[in-house]
Amino acid sequence: MNLENLKNKFFEYLLLEKGYSINTKESYEDDLNKFFDFINENKIDIKNIEPVDITLFIASLKRENYSESTIQRIASSLRTFFKFLSERGDFKKDVSLLLEIPKKKEKLPLFLTFDEMRRLLDVIKSDDFLGLRDRALIEVLYATGMRISEVLSLKRGDISFEEKVIRVRGKGEKERIVPCNDIALFYLKEYIEKARKKLLKNKNTDFLFLNKNGDKLSRVGFWKILKKYGKVAGIKKIHPHIIRHTFATHMLLNGCDLKTLKIILGHSSISTTQVYTHLTKTHLHQVISKYHPRGKL
Repeated sequence: MNLENLKNKFFEYLLLEKGYSINTKESYEDDLNKFFDFINENKIDIKNIEPVDITLFIASLKRENYSESTIQRIASSLRTFFKFLSERGDFKKDVSLLLEIPKKKEKLPLFLTFDEMRRLLDVIKSDDFLGLRDRALIEVLYATGMRISEVLSLKRGDISFEEKVIRVRGKGEKERIVPCNDIALFYLKEYIEKARKKLLKNKNTDFLFLNKNGDKLSRVGFWKILKKYGKVAGIKKIHPHIIRHTFATHMLLNGCDLKTLKIILGHSSISTTQVYTHLTKTHLHQVISKYHPRGKL
């Protein structure tokens, strides 16, 4: 039983059968390499692995002061790996079944209030081609709840102004169709007709959102744009995914059901979408506390 062969077969499985992206595969690889380093240092043969060896490995991560979330992720990667091996018949039993994955502390994602989102959009001056690009980009994010990676990967042919929808390529190259509102489509059309050609500078690319050099806008580029407008709008806590979280929270606050929101966001599991119900509950408690006559008693 060769460790390299097992690793290669597992990573092939992640890419070809599970349809995971290269980035996700590399994340699994980084996690598992920590375990492989551990068993090599302790001269443990992979074919003789016992549950106690995995427990000792997790304990070593705690001693090295890895965060709870990192240990939880590594433990989850190990479970997936050993489950794969046992199902293939490389191991008679899944030695990770008794592994206790540390519970991840629930960290609720940040979102903007209605007023903060309005202020963020209002500070974007769309009287030049960069401002028009920025307004179109952030309007589309807020209108659709797309991940920033999905928006930056959009191509001109993905937009249907007639049907008012956008074709999105999500995780694992899964496609979905997302409705887009009239305001976002208005700014998107303005950007395409008045600004994109100026940014393109005779270059040949189908990517929709471009930087000032005519190339595809990067995540780092977007992060700088968002921080700039957040500072002007007086919003202290802001990050690349905050508009996606804001979209989801505002949808629920206005009566959207979880199943519909799950489809729009491209979540594979409803449990992922349910985190936003905690946000809305927190928000509603704050509203009641502020406005109800007995809220502060």
